[in-house]
Amino acid sequence: MDVFQIVKIAKRLHIAITAVLFFSLFVLPACAQQLKTSSYGVRYITSEKNYRQTLTLDSNKKMVELKQLLPGLIYELHYATNGNFVKQPLYPTNTNHTFLRLPAAKALQKVQTELKQKGLGLKIFDAYRPYSVTIKFWELIKDERYVANPAKGSGHNRGLAVDLTIVDLKTGVELDMGTGFDNFTDTAHHSFTQLSTTVLQNRKLLKEVMLKHGFNLLETEWWHYYWPNDRNYEVLNLDFKKLKKFSN
Repeated sequence: MDVFQIVKIAKRLHIAITAVLFFSLFVLPACAQQLKTSSYGVRYITSEKNYRQTLTLDSNKKMVELKQLLPGLIYELHYATNGNFVKQPLYPTNTNHTFLRLPAAKALQKVQTELKQKGLGLKIFDAYRPYSVTIKFWELIKDERYVANPAKGSGHNRGLAVDLTIVDLKTGVELDMGTGFDNFTDTAHHSFTQLSTTVLQNRKLLKEVMLKHGFNLLETEWWHYYWPNDRNYEVLNLDFKKLKKFSN
């Protein structure tokens, strides 16, 4: 290695070290100052500026509006209607967008592509969920088998979890999964096998295709899958309109 190569390497190292110091001294402290802490002790993002700063540090933290990436996706967002277990809207009633972090959204795109080859598609019941809604759920249910403890935050709050089912593309009809969405009985558990062969096969299909593309399952809910939190994805409490603005 000659002296010129050494000088080039030294310059690159200097630039890299300067960038790291800048983020450590200015960007990260600014992010920390803007994080709010809930009464449950969880720090969460509530400002657009703070969210944008996380993207500067890691572009994979971008929240993607799912229909933008997955044309043909069907939404049935129960928490924007009365059709949920609390019998009241928990999202604005005009909500027609939902989101996942970029790696999870890309993986779901692969799921959709594989199912399409079988004449099947996806229907989304829920994905991103503001942290404030998780607090409401907990205060109603307080059972970690079915709702996330706000002392931890949920995969939905981090843009990593999705509630979904499979539909027939020709008819738009959901495949029979044995129960509806948000069924809080043992019948909705993956380990429950006292079901028809058709239901068991349909659940198996959804489970296999989701696991194949990197998602994990929640044992108590056949519809709930989540992406690994391998990048320290923050808890978010941003409204849907704000996220839509930054997902373009």
